[in-house]
Amino acid sequence: MDIIDTEPDSRGGAQSVDRALSLLTRISRAGDSVSIGALVAETGLSRPTVRRLLLALIRAGLVEQDATTRDYALGPEAYLVGLMAQRRFDIVDLAIDSLVKLSAESGDTSFLTLRRGAYGVCMHREDGDFPIRTQALQAGDRHPLGVGAGSLAILAALSAAEADAAIAQNTCALTNYYPNYSPALVHRLTAETRARGWSLNPGLNVANSWGIGVALRAPGGAVIGAFSIAALDVRLGPDRQETLAALLATQARIFEERLGRRLSATAALA
Repeated sequence: MDIIDTEPDSRGGAQSVDRALSLLTRISRAGDSVSIGALVAETGLSRPTVRRLLLALIRAGLVEQDATTRDYALGPEAYLVGLMAQRRFDIVDLAIDSLVKLSAESGDTSFLTLRRGAYGVCMHREDGDFPIRTQALQAGDRHPLGVGAGSLAILAALSAAEADAAIAQNTCALTNYYPNYSPALVHRLTAETRARGWSLNPGLNVANSWGIGVALRAPGGAVIGAFSIAALDVRLGPDRQETLAALLATQARIFEERLGRRLSATAALA
């Protein structure tokens, strides 16, 4: 049976495209998947309208529906679109010089973590020359926002509403897979990070492996990721924490300026 959209659409197809793209963005920010009920609540659109738009996105391969849960997640075409965007705005490529400098000056391991909905994904690991290296995080590792220094820096840089929603979404994951964490602890660490200006992970993921992180923003202010440095606890006393936090902040500014120039140059060619 065809689903009829009974809502007024004064702009016709253009408005439908806007709504469909808005749904795609919301699905991408949800993490693994999202229910149609949540999408209806977030958009204010009727359930038939949301379902009609989702079917169009599914036909395009941008969204897929889980056969068991009936929730929606990004589809294979979204992955291909992301790859094409990465070629144009390669965040890792833009960040690599800063990561090399962070590890060279600190002697420790630096990381680039990018936000993926309510999670942080480690995109690159750069080892320093200190002979004992932390193995707490590897490229490709994915953790709930708040778990680890980079992920915590991202969480603390979000608005209060966004941060609260992310912590609530990750409650089950924290309970089941991260015994040293709890929603209450993540809330406290987030508040401390905001007050301090940089995050500190005192060995909560892996004993004796501490980390410090600062958030990274796009030119419009959106939080896109974080730089972080991890080292043995004996190398991250209070004095050195301040030193490394300043080093991270400097490289974060350099990266953000580099990203701004890349985006401006690309826009000029469009």
